This record gives sequence, C-alpha cells and structure tokens, in this order.
Amino acid sequence: MKSAHTDDEPSPDHQRPADADDTAVEAAGLMSEALETIEQARGHLYAFHQLTGRADGMLDDVVAKLTDAGHPELADLVDHELIGRNVLPGRWTFQVVEDYDDGYYDCFRGIERQIRDRLMRGRRHVYEAEMKERRRTHGHPAHTARPPEQERLLTGDSGRR
Repeated sequence: MKSAHTDDEPSPDHQRPADADDTAVEAAGLMSEALETIEQARGHLYAFHQLTGRADGMLDDVVAKLTDAGHPELADLVDHELIGRNVLPGRWTFQVVEDYDDGYYDCFRGIERQIRDRLMRGRRHVYEAEMKERRRTHGHPAHTARPPEQERLLTGDSGRR
C-alpha cells in the first residue's frame, strides 16, 4: 500500500495552511527571519558575557605581574578599579544577559510564536519550505523535500528489512 506522503513532497508540518495567502506566509517568514537575527544577537551577547568574564579573570595575573615587576600602584589600580567592576551601573554581564533574556528576547519569541500560531497554525519555516520547493530539482536524489527517515516515521516503516 502506497503512503499518502512521499519524501518528494514537503512534510505536512512545512506546508502552508489552506487559508494562508502569500502575504501571510511572507509576513510569518519575515518574522521568523527577524527572530533568527535576534538569536544571532543573543549569541553575541553571550560571547560578550564570556569574553568579559575571561578578561576579568586574567586581571588577577596582571596584578601579580605588576606587583612582581615593582609597580604596586598600578597593581592596586587594576585591583580596585577593574577587577569585579560592573559593566553597566549595578550589573555584571550575567545580569545584562538575564535582563535581555527575560525582557526583549522572551517578548520577541512570544510574538513570533503568536504570529506563527495565528497565520501558519504553528508551523515553522513554511516560507523556506516553499522556497525549497521552487529551487530544488524534483526527482533528483540529492534534492528530496525531506529526509527519508521522516517518511518512515510517517508511514510506520522502521526501515529494517
């Protein structure tokens, strides 16, 4: 018995809902792309957090070297002015990350999900799936719509022979 789905058509999870027009698909796709950009920005924020922490940790060695080199006044300057200093008033980098995550990032993710839920019935990457359909060479084994494993899951075929 042949399955209703083949690996040469997109997964139902990536097909547009019947009531979604091109503009809705584009809007949801653009919002998801904006979220992906926010994810990159968040990664940079975490890099800022880790790099700042690493630099702060290095300052202990700077203080020791300055002291050993006979420059206790410079060692004291680093020790009292830099080690443990807030990067923003009242905040270390972990607090900046937490504020970002709990505020802007959570709000952005929530609104992206609302848009996707309302316009695409929660389906992700519909715009990209349609772009893939337009750009791939149908029938080419390296251009299938989805992985063969996904087809086996849909049909209940374990793939074992």
